[in-house]
Amino acid sequence: MTPKFKEYFQLMLKNNTESFDKFRVIHDKYALNPDDYQEELNEVGSVVVKIIRQWEDKLCNRSEGSGYGKYSTNLAEKFQNEVRREFPKIDCVGLSVFKISQIKPS
Repeated sequence: MTPKFKEYFQLMLKNNTESFDKFRVIHDKYALNPDDYQEELNEVGSVVVKIIRQWEDKLCNRSEGSGYGKYSTNLAEKFQNEVRREFPKIDCVGLSVFKISQIKPS
């Protein structure tokens, strides 16, 4: 039997194939060259992060509603770890990167 968090993760990918396929391309380019792809990762990734949060909420709301509040925290962590396993750079979405030439001395 597959754990519920893995089922939800797979359903999330399946139900949002276009968004995650687009994100995977940018994610992989970003992993090789972060400076050149940060803005694109942020743009495409913001959509994916919203989808991930929605699915995490769906997963955890079932547990909280049935009186397993502590369990839902662990469940959310497992779900996020599954996301990071598939997309290790997901936490880089939303970062601002400044080039040395953009930073002015005070």
